[in-house]
Amino acid sequence: MIPQKNEKLRWGIAHIYSSYNNTIIHVTDITGSETIAKVSGGMVVKAHRMEPSPSAAMAAAKLVAEGAREKGINAIHIKVRAPGGHNGPNNTGPGAQAAIRALSRAGLRIGDIDDITAVPHDRCRKKGGKRGRRV
Repeated sequence: MIPQKNEKLRWGIAHIYSSYNNTIIHVTDITGSETIAKVSGGMVVKAHRMEPSPSAAMAAAKLVAEGAREKGINAIHIKVRAPGGHNGPNNTGPGAQAAIRALSRAGLRIGDIDDITAVPHDRCRKKGGKRGRRV
């Protein structure tokens, strides 16, 4: 299923949002304006605690890859995002690496892999109050 040398590559972008609560994989065309396929971890598992797991991310990536292949996409650039911002964690959840690996195994050619996590340049006031979080 891997694209052959003589086959024309049709590129798309896979946006992977991976937090500690869920993993969302959204494939768009190369401009980013047209949605081709979108699946989350919660769509493929029954238990809420399983949504961010690597197994749910792999199942979601498999479904997304099938949808992308049906629409003619056979190569993707990957943009990985964590919650980020001034309160969220800047590292991705457990499903990000598994999703990338599953997209590769599904026969899609992988181009660039970028981290597009939001990084604050100057912050809003952090939560926790005047004296900080008291443990």
